[in-house]
Amino acid sequence: MAVTLELSNIAKRYSKKVWGVKKMDLQVKNKEFIVLLGPSGCGKTTTMRMVAGLEEVTRGTILLDGKDITDKAPRDRGISMVFQNYAIWPHMTVFDNIAFSLKLQKIPKKEIRLRVEDTAQMVKIQELLERLPGQLSGGQQQRVALARALVVKPKLFLMDEPLSNLDAKLRVIMRTELKAIHLKTGATSIFVTHDQSEAMSMADRIVIMKDGEIVQIGTPDDVYFRSASVFVAGFIGTPPANFFNVHCHIDGKDITLTNENFNLSISRERFENLADYEGKNIILGIRPEDIEIVEESEALFSNEIMVIEPQGSHQVVALNVSDNIVKMIVPAETKLQYNDTLFLNFKMNRLHLFDSDTELRIN
Repeated sequence: MAVTLELSNIAKRYSKKVWGVKKMDLQVKNKEFIVLLGPSGCGKTTTMRMVAGLEEVTRGTILLDGKDITDKAPRDRGISMVFQNYAIWPHMTVFDNIAFSLKLQKIPKKEIRLRVEDTAQMVKIQELLERLPGQLSGGQQQRVALARALVVKPKLFLMDEPLSNLDAKLRVIMRTELKAIHLKTGATSIFVTHDQSEAMSMADRIVIMKDGEIVQIGTPDDVYFRSASVFVAGFIGTPPANFFNVHCHIDGKDITLTNENFNLSISRERFENLADYEGKNIILGIRPEDIEIVEESEALFSNEIMVIEPQGSHQVVALNVSDNIVKMIVPAETKLQYNDTLFLNFKMNRLHLFDSDTELRIN
């Protein structure tokens, strides 16, 4: 698949000590939906603004379809962008908002009307074309902004947290529709968010950023099931992964991971990367759905329930394990009460092991 966008060693420095982006290397394939994900201040919006031409690049190059656009003006890049605040013109009708860029290109009126109507139908606002933005709900204004960006048929479609101003229910609806629009138009898309649920549900690949750098690139399954670091495992997932500091002891074909709450025996053959960790401390990660309630005879450890958080389809159970809150996901039909003692074990094929010093994945 052809590469549409290539970022090579791009960086943005605001002052001698302040970097918006330290180093960014990324290839985005044709028709791919990429999500830039990370906490506030990690550099994801700065990266997008450099791609759009709204932020000057301190170092590096940006190629679009093989052409260097690093220093090109925004209007000459063939890129459309939807902002967090929509940025639609309040004095223009919905039709004129969507048609504005086409009129600047001197496209014939008949073609403009056809393209505006087709795009409005795609984003489900065809009956709103004669209204002013002030007569629209937040969700409808969002659709106008999307239509205005899509109508010009951009080479690259950028979205900077476009759903963050919507209520929770509408956000879920809109992210489904956004993905459907992406599949229908075939537009190469980059979407910025700090909401990992949005990223997991929409992305072909997720680019996870921290402190101005990429820490992992992968499919939603990659970043969830094979998190590259403690940071990624703790950032992805609702609730995120639980972590235990454990001591590694290797005896022949057996490995034992111990802490004050449990002694966990695992196979050396399956975890061969632990060979160098004899006598060392490592970090064990386990996701909430991979902690199981078992019979006492099969238990790795036991603990009393601290809090039960009903979620409808399931319940989140919080435990206090050596002054650390550990969360697990339990089916809704399992009847539990505060202070019940649970006997627990881990799914052995779902363990995540990390180096204590680097916090990078071992297995």
